[in-house]
Amino acid sequence: MFRSKQPNKPQSRIDSLIGVGTRIEGNISFTGGLRVDGEIVGNVTAIAEQPSTLVVSEAARIEGEIRVSHLVVNGAITGPVHTAEFLELQSRSRVIGDVHYNTLEIHLGAIVEGRLVHRSSEAKPVELKIASSKSGG
Repeated sequence: MFRSKQPNKPQSRIDSLIGVGTRIEGNISFTGGLRVDGEIVGNVTAIAEQPSTLVVSEAARIEGEIRVSHLVVNGAITGPVHTAEFLELQSRSRVIGDVHYNTLEIHLGAIVEGRLVHRSSEAKPVELKIASSKSGG
């Protein structure tokens, strides 16, 4: 009947790691949990409709667009950020670009150079039509 969309739960485990000293040039798509300690030049996108968690450590740097359901940042991101569920900006995080979020947690010391845009409940506008009246005489 009516289904309420349940928010995806964050991944509690890390499935993939991009280590310190590793530099990747190109777009990355993933499911599950991804931790970045290195550098990425390219977009980082979680596969749609799959719960995903991206952790950007203090040593990490990403240049590109990010689209995930859950994001924890303590490093540097240059580019737009889109989180469907939850975003945590830890004390050493630095984001240069617009940040689109549903739920946001910002720690003291975090820096955002861009707009913070709250994702509304994605409710579509309702179009009202005037009912025609039949006049009987």
